[in-house]
Amino acid sequence: MLMYMFLGVSIIADRFMASIEVITSQEKEVTITMPNGETSVATVRIWNETVSNLTLMALGSSAPEILLSVIEVCGHGFEAGELGPGTIVGSAAFNMFVIISICVYVIPEGESRKIKHLRVFFITAFWSIFAYIWLFLILSVISPGEVEVWEALVTLLYFPVCVLLAWIADRRLLFYKYMGKRYHKRHGIVVETEGDTEPSKAGGGGGMEMVLDGKFLSRAGGVTPADNCGDGAMATVAGGNLPLSNSAMVNMENTKELDDSRKEVIRIIRELKQKYPERELDQLVELANYYALLHQQKSRAFYRIQATRMMIGAGNVLKKHAAADHARRTAVVEDDVVEDDDLPVCSRITFENAHPQCMENCGVLSLPVVCHGGLGESTFYVDYRTEDGSANAGSDYQYSEGTLVFKPGETHKDIKVGIIDDDIFEEDEHFFVRLMNLRVGDAEGMFESDEAGAAPKGRLAEPLVATVTILDDDHAGIFTFGERVVRVCESVGTMEVTVVRNSGARGTVALPYRTEAGTARGGGEDYEDARGELEFVNDQTTQTLQVRIIDDEEYEKHENFFIVLEEPRWLKRGISGVCVYEEGQMSAEEEEARRISEMGKPILGEYSRLEVVIEESYEFKSTVDKLIKKTNLALVIGTHSWREQFVEAVTVSAGNGDDDDEEDEEARAGRKPSCCDYVMHFLTVFWKVLFAFVPPTECWSGWACFLVSISLIGLLTAVIGDLASHFGCTVGLKDTVTAVVFVALGTSIPDTFASKVAATQDQHADASVGNVTGSNAVNVFLGIGVAWTVAAIFWNAQGKPFLVDPGSLAFSVTLFTIFAFIAMALLLFRRRPSIGGELGGPRGARILTSLLLLGLWFLYILFSSLVAYCHIDGF
Repeated sequence: MLMYMFLGVSIIADRFMASIEVITSQEKEVTITMPNGETSVATVRIWNETVSNLTLMALGSSAPEILLSVIEVCGHGFEAGELGPGTIVGSAAFNMFVIISICVYVIPEGESRKIKHLRVFFITAFWSIFAYIWLFLILSVISPGEVEVWEALVTLLYFPVCVLLAWIADRRLLFYKYMGKRYHKRHGIVVETEGDTEPSKAGGGGGMEMVLDGKFLSRAGGVTPADNCGDGAMATVAGGNLPLSNSAMVNMENTKELDDSRKEVIRIIRELKQKYPERELDQLVELANYYALLHQQKSRAFYRIQATRMMIGAGNVLKKHAAADHARRTAVVEDDVVEDDDLPVCSRITFENAHPQCMENCGVLSLPVVCHGGLGESTFYVDYRTEDGSANAGSDYQYSEGTLVFKPGETHKDIKVGIIDDDIFEEDEHFFVRLMNLRVGDAEGMFESDEAGAAPKGRLAEPLVATVTILDDDHAGIFTFGERVVRVCESVGTMEVTVVRNSGARGTVALPYRTEAGTARGGGEDYEDARGELEFVNDQTTQTLQVRIIDDEEYEKHENFFIVLEEPRWLKRGISGVCVYEEGQMSAEEEEARRISEMGKPILGEYSRLEVVIEESYEFKSTVDKLIKKTNLALVIGTHSWREQFVEAVTVSAGNGDDDDEEDEEARAGRKPSCCDYVMHFLTVFWKVLFAFVPPTECWSGWACFLVSISLIGLLTAVIGDLASHFGCTVGLKDTVTAVVFVALGTSIPDTFASKVAATQDQHADASVGNVTGSNAVNVFLGIGVAWTVAAIFWNAQGKPFLVDPGSLAFSVTLFTIFAFIAMALLLFRRRPSIGGELGGPRGARILTSLLLLGLWFLYILFSSLVAYCHIDGF
């Protein structure tokens, strides 16, 4: 029965941790100021990771132990008990020795894990040991056998002090920002590491760049932006450290966190494109979403929830989410067909081309007018006329007007306009042709009167006006780009650039061009160099050149290069086919002819140097932004409705925890539950259905689920306390031994599985080792601090002392403290390069460490039991 109650507490703690994950995952938009002064809006989390780990996360994982201590005191007339404090100390010993020994051993062969945030770890490690030293002091030194009100209050107040100091260490505030930090370059990025600053090597060129005000100052004296600095970056100058301003540190911290997330998503997408080149973007996005969720740093709450759900047959959280997301995508059918409502019954009459061009010597220009849509049963009459622009009727073109008649079934008509040729060099000119005055007739051509309220049978549609450009054929032409700057997406592949020949098109002209580097680099880095000639034949007015753009899939990109047109040269002059004159071979008549022809030679226009700006792919950027939002773990473990909770409660899922990167969505969705999954599901289905009544995490941003869950944990913990006492009486064990061995073991089993998963899946040891120390400190400060504060105030109000027998508790605390020092020293020793980190390492080191830590736990249990039964003397 006691074990069944432990299962119930684990399941409701699952719901409790889900609410905490949702609460601590809340986000807000902030404006980030870059070192160059530019601003951008980013979404960041409201809760600091360190603060959430030491407050709500620690409360979630230690809630049974904390509430058991509080309920025991309040339920026994505010007198001190042995079960609550014994469970807290026993749970701390199990966490410190057993969980860490398992985490050390389960790391794959040849791998190791290091603690990344050493500052925070040292703070929590200190408090996790000091908390038990403090217990020994108030029980056996300051006021033996009695807990005074101030002692209980100080114990409780140590909790916010611990959180505050850890937050200061995490943000590098106060004296922390003067501590040395080292920087080294990795793949062109300056990476920050903690520790004393290493002196520069004389003459080795390995001196450290100076980081000042968000910029790197190189040895040559140049200043470059420090886009990749971490939070609290320091300026290292000849052995001294200069801190950045607080605002710069905050901006750089937010920027770095956002950039790291984007770089990780981009890296995953690139790898998947190489691995599955045949897959569409949507399929790659699904895979990238799963990979990003699988490999991102996860919270303490996630690992606890993952371990509990796999244990009770509720399935792997990530795989269930990926399968559900795949099912939703395949069920959605998008219909983007937009149809013009009255096109089947109403004809449209319009110019086929709004901007036709013609050569000056073309003679007659034909302008096509089309009629499409409608029932094809009516006759349409459309008037047209020409209008002057820069070209004038009579000198440049022949004025024209008239009526087009579209009989039933006819869809195409031409307007003829005469073009007048001359031998004068002049700019390109234009005039207009306008459609107007549409009339509708019946099949025989008789005009029909408009009926009130009837739908129209035809209408004029844009373009109603055609702008005709007359290209001069007496000049070889002016060659230019259409604009000075063009912007292209890096995913465009091969960009095409049009070179325009205006103010003449006579003769065959060769136009050399070349690319020129700017901030973008050629040679296949950002684009491929291009050099060549465009050949414009007689009367040809446009030509296209191509440049290949390299897609390196950067999230934000703004680089430029140039395409330069060089001096054009004549290959043939005019349609007569006269070849280019050569120096020294011309007569006087030929010289005069040459002088006249030189007036019409090809020249470069206003935009002969085109700036090409390469920008990030908007589709790619949008994909990255969507994936970053979808990798919020609160969306994975949170629930949105009671219906969803009840469906999950009665559904058994595969609980295989080995996340296989090679699996796609179909394989994950098709995996069947094992026999063990069915057994655990039927054992726990009562609890799962009962706790499905807890409000979904979407209600009140998770707070409704938080309050109801902690209330139910308290209720179950009270029952567990009574059952544990009855169990001890039945088998003849004292409450102290029952608490240290059985209750502590039962409450710590979910944390054991969670830490094992965290150790194997995380890149660092913080989630598995660092959180153990934080949890141990919180257990004392909240579990004992709250209970003893309430009891001490109660007895003080009655003028009586609050008595606590130090006996076996003081001995257990002292023994745990000594062993904890040994365990911490062992972990620090394992950071040596020969081992590699706190977890994993060579096989021999792993086995020895695990055996030593397990031996410490067995010794702790043995000596605590011997003291409880008076076989050896306590304090």
